[in-house]
Amino acid sequence: MDQKEITGIFPPIPTPFDELGNILHDQLRANLAGWSATGLHGFVVLGSNGEYVLLNEQEKCAVWETARDAIPRERLFIAGAGAESTAATIHLTRRAAELGADAAMIVTPHYYRAQMNPASLIHHYRAIADASPIPILLYNVPQNTNVDMDASTILALAQHENIAGIKDSSGNLGKMGEVIGNAPTQFAFLSGSGSFLYPALTLGAKGGVPALANVAPRECVQIFDSFARGEHETARQIQLRVIRLNIAVTSRMGVPGLKAALDELGYYGGPPRSPLLPLGEADRAILRQILQEAEIVRD
Repeated sequence: MDQKEITGIFPPIPTPFDELGNILHDQLRANLAGWSATGLHGFVVLGSNGEYVLLNEQEKCAVWETARDAIPRERLFIAGAGAESTAATIHLTRRAAELGADAAMIVTPHYYRAQMNPASLIHHYRAIADASPIPILLYNVPQNTNVDMDASTILALAQHENIAGIKDSSGNLGKMGEVIGNAPTQFAFLSGSGSFLYPALTLGAKGGVPALANVAPRECVQIFDSFARGEHETARQIQLRVIRLNIAVTSRMGVPGLKAALDELGYYGGPPRSPLLPLGEADRAILRQILQEAEIVRD
């Protein structure tokens, strides 16, 4: 895979479950078929919104197999392959490659948070990049991990030929600008949230991995395409229109809210896996109103 191809909108897709927590592979295929018709540039399979922490290795591999079969070959297939230990992450990354992933996204290890200093993170990621047969993307999501890679750490890792970019969900525009301004040109900085997709593009980000793109794929692609054409007012207006929805399906309602929104739009959302609980009816009513205000309708 040419690293220059990591540009565009890549939703971190949810994993569909039934009420007992069984993975529903037919619904995964159907969702991917629907999303693939919206102009999305690829998919992240088993990121945070895929509930990767709640799946065992066998289940992860089964999801990757189904996704590889369903994702068109011209779209990028990025596998979320992070684990707490370096050895386990290398193993998962190699398995993802064997199953057809184009790249692997690796979340920061975080259980021993106090020891996850720059030296530890640089050692971890360089070892994975050395061993991985496919390019890797760093994944910085301090809202979930309480580990926030600083700009100097990211820039040190960006020099590695097999570290292709980063999904950064911190929302720190200063850090974003520092990294984009000093990283190698082929290093892909991807916005980790739909709330700051347009601002990230203006700083030089090459796209985004927003949860919002699961429920508003056309709008996220329109922001990306409008920016590329220099239609900044169009991109800005769409960005403003979807911010409240993005907040609802991320920080406010989380994975249960994202899945409920998919149900409202005719995709399969279904329940999250325990210990997460489905969205309550009161919140569902609020979510329906937010979807209407954002003018989100599935074709």
